[in-house]
Amino acid sequence: MAIDKKAIEEHIRGILIALGENPDREGLKETPKRVANMYEEVFEGINYTNDEIAEMFNKTFEDDLNIEKSTGDMVIMKDIDIFSYCEHHIALMYNMKVTVAYIPNKKVIGLSKIARIADMVGKRLQLQERIGSDIAEIIQKVTESEDVAVIIEGEHGCMTSRGIKKPGTKTLTTTLRGKFIDSIRLPLL
Repeated sequence: MAIDKKAIEEHIRGILIALGENPDREGLKETPKRVANMYEEVFEGINYTNDEIAEMFNKTFEDDLNIEKSTGDMVIMKDIDIFSYCEHHIALMYNMKVTVAYIPNKKVIGLSKIARIADMVGKRLQLQERIGSDIAEIIQKVTESEDVAVIIEGEHGCMTSRGIKKPGTKTLTTTLRGKFIDSIRLPLL
């Protein structure tokens, strides 16, 4: 389903009116269009299923590799910066750092593809927990490895700028699959 920018413009205009603003004043005239353009960009991932994202970024390398699943070799990419919007308040989830680890099953994924997968998954109305499980599912599909871990730390606008108002509060989530379920013990403090 494509993002309907015209409908977004109309609704943003209505929200401005509901807030008591004049959408025709100089500073707000182009706001509905700017918001529609921004939403098209930041919610791009809504247009794709996990299977479609896996297909988009399915670039792996098998030639000249001596990787055997049983050796315990592991690939870890950490500190991937992403952002998302929580589905409960459409509030920004920011300062998010994603770590993805997997045990190769005779092939490895191109490193930039891991970051691109994390970005695209974040570009949906999300929960931090689901971001981790979606990334893990896609990495499993692309690498054909059951052994995947995703760790995400982030701040949530719905915690820091509204409601409880606790700036600096971070949420840490882990998604563990395969061998990582029993073998990893994370120091959380």
